[in-house]
Amino acid sequence: MRIKPKFSIIIPVYNGSGSIKHAIDSILIQSYKAHEIIVVDDGSDDNVESVLLEYNSKIVKYYYQENKGVSSARNKGVDLATGDWICFLDADDWYYKDRLLLHVQLINKYPDLDFMSGNFDYIDVDGNHLGTSMGNTPAGVKLLNDAGPDIDILLKSNDVISFIEHPFGDTRTLSVKKKIIKKIGGFPVEFSICEDVHFLIRLCAYCQTGGIICYPIAAYLVHDHGLIRSDKLRAQRETLAALLSLRQNDIIHNNKNAVKGVKLAIRRARLDLAYTFLKKNMREKAIRAVLPLIIQNPKLQSIKDILSVIRG
Repeated sequence: MRIKPKFSIIIPVYNGSGSIKHAIDSILIQSYKAHEIIVVDDGSDDNVESVLLEYNSKIVKYYYQENKGVSSARNKGVDLATGDWICFLDADDWYYKDRLLLHVQLINKYPDLDFMSGNFDYIDVDGNHLGTSMGNTPAGVKLLNDAGPDIDILLKSNDVISFIEHPFGDTRTLSVKKKIIKKIGGFPVEFSICEDVHFLIRLCAYCQTGGIICYPIAAYLVHDHGLIRSDKLRAQRETLAALLSLRQNDIIHNNKNAVKGVKLAIRRARLDLAYTFLKKNMREKAIRAVLPLIIQNPKLQSIKDILSVIRG
């Protein structure tokens, strides 16, 4: 019997009245219809709510909360959702028309899947294509090569390590069973940067099976106004803090591959932070950023990493 999942799409928004209509419309034209669209307004002071008046309120549901951050908004959307599968979309991004259908087909091909992700395009504000998420990471390139001409591939246990170190999946391509989101505790409200990676790593550590669509199924709008691009030093610091917090997470400790992946992700985050310091001529802080690597992993690679930063 064909499985027909009910997808609840959650859109967190803060002052996104200029873009949210495009995001919603990309869901409404899906070749496989969404069960519902839940817009969680995280304390906007523009006219987000008025933009939604033209939509059927039974399909596009609006909820307002005081500003608490994107993690809180996504978690509230999960609480409100009535579907069995949860998807996410940021207010300035959009789905391609077969995004949901391809995940439906994947579920019917592998009924035991716990979550699904996929490739997506990077698009700048002028409409230029800047590459794909899978094509920009070692883990993604490996899976693309392994998949060959196939449009999908399963994420195997030995793929988890490199996927955690270089995650290519993102909320816009993620579909997760609602019950699993509740079990792993949702998105971390204490982080405003890297909160999605924090969630994705815990998801990979907890789940048994994941499926990947190798074809781009959504678009990520690259602009200079987001937290990561507008303040790269803060972004690198908070990314490292979020990854370090995973070392005390029970879900991670129960998966050896996840433990290894987190260690590699922390190494990469420390190096990224150090290089960001170096670009700002903050040499001493750059060295301090990578010195803990020798304690975390007292091997030749750590010495090489530290020396590379010392040499600038």
